[in-house]
Amino acid sequence: MTGYSEGAAARVNYFHGIRRVSELSVNDHERSLAVPADKELVERGKDGDDSALDILVKRHHAAVYRVALSILSDESAAQDVAQDTFIKGFRAIAGFRGEASFRTWILTIAANEARGVIRRIGRRKEMSMDMVGPVYSEAKGPDERAVIASEAARARMMMEQLPEKQRLAIAFRVDEGMSFREVGEMIGSSESTARVNYFHGIRRLRDLME
Repeated sequence: MTGYSEGAAARVNYFHGIRRVSELSVNDHERSLAVPADKELVERGKDGDDSALDILVKRHHAAVYRVALSILSDESAAQDVAQDTFIKGFRAIAGFRGEASFRTWILTIAANEARGVIRRIGRRKEMSMDMVGPVYSEAKGPDERAVIASEAARARMMMEQLPEKQRLAIAFRVDEGMSFREVGEMIGSSESTARVNYFHGIRRLRDLME
């Protein structure tokens, strides 16, 4: 009798657990539905919904800023480019057809705007590319951190010697975590060419730092 009671209790607990998991899954699904996708926000923006455009800015501003900063290496100029990027993008949003993701589209505008700044000032600034940033947080002592910081500064200097497409391929891949297909869209090349630019850039950077 005791064994039966324990077995019955176990079955009750099991089915209660299954029901709880199902409830959590439904709630998670409902929460995901409450967060509009970029595609929906773009369509709402085309219809004049400014709140949808505000969400797009909040969602992608950090990435737009990082792209601008990786090209300009100037925080103030990167902030200006980020602002100009969204202004220009939203003015042209009626022509956005969704052939690429909104993220790729807006980051492409950011890269073009940043290059325009470089052309206007007539010189290319050092890229803000911290190749050893993730390692820095793992450094244990001040001496080790100083060495890593020194290597990061060297990496930033060496990046300037790479061709633009190699520099941007590294920046988009490392800073933004883009796929090679997305990198190719950003630098105006095929996926395979983007991959070649990335690996050639990494190899060249290592050679320069030896």
